[in-house]
Amino acid sequence: MKHRYLILTVLTAMVLAVSVSCGKRGKSNDADAHVADTDTLVNVGPMGFDQDSLTVKEGVVKSGQFFSTLLGSLGMNAQDAYNLTQACDTVFDVKTLRVGQSYKAYYSTEDKLEYLVYDRDRMSCVVFDCTSPFDAWVYVKPVEFRDRYADVTISSSLWNDMLAAAVSPLLILSLSDIYAWTVDFFGLQKGDRFRVLYQEKLCDGNVIAVDTVRYAVFSHNGEDFPAILFDQKDGGNIWWNEKGESMRKAFLKAPLKYSRISSGFSYARRHPVTRKVQPHTGVDYAAPKGTPVMTIGDGVITSMKYEGAGGNTVRIRHNSVYSTAYLHLSKYGKGLKVGQRVRQGDVIGYVGSTGRSTGPHLDFRVWKNGSPINPLKMDSPPAEPLKAEFKDEFAAAYRDYQHEIDAIQARTVVQALFELL
Repeated sequence: MKHRYLILTVLTAMVLAVSVSCGKRGKSNDADAHVADTDTLVNVGPMGFDQDSLTVKEGVVKSGQFFSTLLGSLGMNAQDAYNLTQACDTVFDVKTLRVGQSYKAYYSTEDKLEYLVYDRDRMSCVVFDCTSPFDAWVYVKPVEFRDRYADVTISSSLWNDMLAAAVSPLLILSLSDIYAWTVDFFGLQKGDRFRVLYQEKLCDGNVIAVDTVRYAVFSHNGEDFPAILFDQKDGGNIWWNEKGESMRKAFLKAPLKYSRISSGFSYARRHPVTRKVQPHTGVDYAAPKGTPVMTIGDGVITSMKYEGAGGNTVRIRHNSVYSTAYLHLSKYGKGLKVGQRVRQGDVIGYVGSTGRSTGPHLDFRVWKNGSPINPLKMDSPPAEPLKAEFKDEFAAAYRDYQHEIDAIQARTVVQALFELL
């Protein structure tokens, strides 16, 4: 009894603390959900017809099936199918019917096809009125925005651990963009942790996008790397670290999206083809052939040609100090030429296996003042900092985000304690 009383006392104190914390911020931390206003192309209710009074049959468009043959398979005669095709030509191009897309056919009690609903994409469908005088319209499905919190610790891979935590892997794309200049997503280690306040977009109960990440904290080797959303309304950067420095650095951490490092920087590596020990002053990223390769920073293309063992290679001078090279490309970016200025993130080529190579990969190299350096250990100064007039407002927003995460974590502890009772 004493143990039970003690737990209840602790719970009461924690609940009061959370309530006070929430009250100070003047808002609730409960996950909010609301339905966004949608601009439908036609004023319809739920689909625009009474679904409950009809029988429904579901299916998917099969290989080799055209709009007319689909209608025929659903019981419509050829003349009516032609008339419907004519009636819907301004709403839906029947040539865009895609194999694998789902549909629902609605029938009357006489087993007569009344309506066909074709899923045009994840957020809208085309409704066909299959009886004379025939008609068609677009129905835009309701979209729901939901505030979420994710707390994911790496044990195997970011993708698998996101799924295990019931978090949409789409969040990875947002995090990789926000932390592109800070976190090497190729080198995440066991024990690394992400805590994220974000909003996801849902349609038909399915997550279709991570709409906005408001605040994130990446923890690595006992050090936290916050990313705070704050818009100065100047059309520039909106992501900052806790010091008000831009999360956007002079260079990207890696020249291509999510992949893996197959060989590191070394002066004594045994070459996989020649088997001779020789320097490898770059980093190899294993990735499928055709994976886009991006320039890590603004610069000018100084060379773009086949370089023997290096295969198709693009070289870029970024400033008076740094230059980079991208080797073994399958092909170059469209429209590029020597002397052209490129911007950070521009696609300058695609992963290949040209030159002396055992398989598709990118050999990425960096020079500082003419000497090769390890790309994974390259420092990059922050870009334009937060404007002075916004520092107080920014600091307040940062504190609010910290309080919000603290409150969520406190509620999680309270819930766990209640489960012990």
